[in-house]
Amino acid sequence: MLYPSIDRLLTKLDSKYTLVTVASKRAREMQVNKDARVEKPVSDKCVGKALEEINAGLLSYRKHEEIND
Repeated sequence: MLYPSIDRLLTKLDSKYTLVTVASKRAREMQVNKDARVEKPVSDKCVGKALEEINAGLLSYRKHEEIND
């Protein structure tokens, strides 16, 4: 079973596409820097740790339209 659940993660972000984008970018960053923000992650892999960070509210994002304004 996936931890955290997709349903719980979608309460933090607006769509599955945003979830995938944010998690994948953070996972790539985590592979390079080795800087997980969750103290005791359940997952061993970077993608799982990124999802746990989203669930904990440690990651945020801005829509592209907001950046250009």
